[in-house]
Amino acid sequence: MNKNLLNELYSKAFRSGNALYLFIGINILVFLLISLIAVIEFLFKTNTAVASWLGKQLSVPANLEIIAYKPWTIITYMFLQRGVFHILFNMLWLYWMGMIFMDFLNKRQFIFTYLAGGIAGALLYLLAYNTLPAFGDLTQKSFLLGSSASVMAIVIGTATLVPDYTIRLLLFGAVRLKYLAFAYFILDIIGIGGGNPGGSIAHIGGAILGFVFIKQLNNGRDLSKILKKRSRLKVVPNKNNTRTETIHTDQDTIDEILDKISKSGYESLSKNEKEALFKASKK
Repeated sequence: MNKNLLNELYSKAFRSGNALYLFIGINILVFLLISLIAVIEFLFKTNTAVASWLGKQLSVPANLEIIAYKPWTIITYMFLQRGVFHILFNMLWLYWMGMIFMDFLNKRQFIFTYLAGGIAGALLYLLAYNTLPAFGDLTQKSFLLGSSASVMAIVIGTATLVPDYTIRLLLFGAVRLKYLAFAYFILDIIGIGGGNPGGSIAHIGGAILGFVFIKQLNNGRDLSKILKKRSRLKVVPNKNNTRTETIHTDQDTIDEILDKISKSGYESLSKNEKEALFKASKK
């Protein structure tokens, strides 16, 4: 592969400051690293299991006694993928929905939704596997991995924010996000009785988080502020309040636009309102 292309991809993922590209880059990097180790072990018959060991160190175990010694897995599992189609599907969904999400909200809110969605998915998975009779025999040997719960949080969050936003699908044509998200959610509920119940349960946890986050945001409460850095500088009153008033006015305008989207959908916005929202998302 061309060296300049690699440098460009690296810069876009890790130096651009775009949280969406960063998370996609981390997922791909972890996948390539573990996959490469697995290929080397296979080709040279090393009789080692480094790739398998790494996977287990990054995955969430259903057994509470084991996870007590691996608390980091509640974060790391959401950057670990099982196979080529697994990572391809998750990264495509993350890119498509993440681009729409970032058009309306900011970097901090994206990071919060991804991470909190993944954590919510892991917690619901642990709760189900340690309380429901159906999973009693599976607790000792089950592990959770994949970014699907985080992606689901982004998907449902975006659909809750702009439910009437329309995208075109290859076989279905124009589809509103609210219908796509609803179908996705129903499939996960049905999937609990299938071959990957843990994954479906985690998806539902992520979906709930995404929905709650946007509903709280529409009500004026931004849960992502937990990630906001607190300034150590002392604030000195300034007699000239022009700049402060402008900031508050801009925020009030954005809040009004978000309320309008919640009630009437994105398409109801005027050209100026769309431009204002887009500019605000880049701040």
